[in-house]
Formats: sequence, structure tokens, C-alpha cells
Amino acid sequence: MSHAGLILGLPELEVEHVDRNDAISVYAKPKKRPCCLHCQHPRVRIKATYQRTLKHTRQGNQLITLHLRAPKYHCPRCGRYFRHRFKGVRPRYRASEAFRHEVFETHDGGVTQAKLTRTHGISAATTERWYHGHCERRVSEMSNRPCPKVLGIDEHFFTRKRGFATTLVDLRRHKVFDVRLGRSQASLDSYLRRLPGKDNVKLVVMDLSETYRSIARQYFPGATIVADRFHVIRLVNQHFLNAWKDVHPEGRRNRGLLSLMRRHAWRLKPEQRENLRRYLSDYPGLAALYDAKQHLNELMLLKNLRKKTAQKKLPELLALIEQLRQALHH
Repeated sequence: MSHAGLILGLPELEVEHVDRNDAISVYAKPKKRPCCLHCQHPRVRIKATYQRTLKHTRQGNQLITLHLRAPKYHCPRCGRYFRHRFKGVRPRYRASEAFRHEVFETHDGGVTQAKLTRTHGISAATTERWYHGHCERRVSEMSNRPCPKVLGIDEHFFTRKRGFATTLVDLRRHKVFDVRLGRSQASLDSYLRRLPGKDNVKLVVMDLSETYRSIARQYFPGATIVADRFHVIRLVNQHFLNAWKDVHPEGRRNRGLLSLMRRHAWRLKPEQRENLRRYLSDYPGLAALYDAKQHLNELMLLKNLRKKTAQKKLPELLALIEQLRQALHH
């Protein structure tokens, strides 16, 4: 019956027999003797045997109870005693880790404590204790994770009472790394100082906030700061609208014209594009600036670039930036 241990999820057990009544009782013992826990001596003798009774998952509507014959060993080399340790069963616990995890997942999925008392045979207080213990273990595991190499930082509104929160994202895996209350350097200082693996961060992607740029320089000194495309394009549009205001203040106040100027050219309908070109024909300098802005936005919106494609597009982007810089000086 050795295959039954694999079905139970405890492959190191040798199942002796199974009783099926209102519940399923499985009687098992270890397949082999372990080495000494203290000196790793391979030959230990059994000093005594005791029985452990554990709750272990469910099969259909029946609860599986394990009755394990647990030996107590004596090491002839170091003279010390130790009890047999079963994989997936913690010392002095009366339920296996698989059963405790099943209770956590079921309760986390919305099943009430009262119903778990009927189906799993545990009290509401035990369910509450196991649930909180599992959550604390998960938080401890997450707090010790190393910082990702490509880190995204952004803010979002949390609640009226608590204000804003800062979200850290692992951009390689497209997963949220952590969320912390606050968005100022003072509120994030203690968290960022004890954050493990800060030296491994190669890229920090963020908006153009000066606060976050200061945080990146101080806490991730070896990382390159990269502005995300959304905020860069918004900044380009802001500067273009300011330049338009200097050229023709009255046109800047026209809401319909303002809407056409803000949108990407490829999203305009043919009649809208014609109306915009008719207006720009009276301002050649503004028309050239508008075309440069559209070209720059097209380059910024390119996604999934490979190395060779990026090498071809980069000189075009740098030439356009230099052209705009010279136009600004003139």
C-alpha cells in the first residue's frame, strides 16, 4: 500500500490499513529510519513508539484522520534522543500543513467559521488563529523578498483619511511588489532604508515627480531613472500648448480647436484633420511645431522594441530632440 502515501501527499509514509466509517482513518508509519538530527549518524535505534493523531484534508465529504506511529530514536554515537519528524507535519501540531492550508483557502474564499466547524470539525477560534497565523507567515515571507531589478514606482489615492499610497511594482514579472501608505520621502524613509536588495535594482521607472526622483537617487543609487511614456507624452503636450498660447492666444481659448490639438493625429477623423490643417496654414511656425510634436509622440509610443529596432529609431529621436532644442533657442 505504499502508493497510498503518494495519494495522501505524504510520500514518506507506509500505510498499514484504512478504516472507512463516518470519517476515514488512515494508519501509517515511517518507511525508513532517518539519520541522527544532531550528528547525522546513519544508524539509530528505536527507543520507544508513540502515536500521533492528525486531521489531514478531506476526501469528498469525509474527513481524513491520520494515525501515525511515531518512533522515538536514540543515537549510539552522540547519545541524544529525538522524535521522528514527518514531512508536511509540524512538531506538536494536531493537523497537517495541508489541512491547515485547506482551512485557510476555504475561509479566505468566503466560507464562514460556523460552516467550517461542521465540515472540518474545528472550532471558530481555531479557524481564526490559523487564518491569522497564515497571513502573518505570508507577510513575513513578502517582507524578506529581495527588491526586483526593474522597479516601478507610482502613487494612487487610498482613502480620504489616509491620503495617498505608493505602489512598488516588479515590471519584469508584471506583479505588485509592495504597497506602502504615504508618498513623501519622510513617510517612506524607514521602509526604504530596511528594504533588502536595493543595490540589485538596475532600473527605476516612475513619473516625473521630483519627490520620487529624489527618493530614487538616495535609496537606489546604482539604478537608472526612466520616465514612463504616459507622463513624458503629457509633458510634451503641455509644452506644445504653452507655445501655442504664445503664438495665438485667441486660438488657445477655442475649446473645439483645443481638443483637436491635444489628440493624436491618427485618431482624428478626415474632416477634423482638414479643419486643423486649414487653421495651421495661417501659422507656419506652429504647424512645424505641431508636426514635430506628433512625430515625437509616435516615437514615444513605440512598444515591444527589440535591440536592433531601437538602435535604428534612437538616432531619429535624438535628431528630433536636437531640432526642437535649436528651435527653442531661436
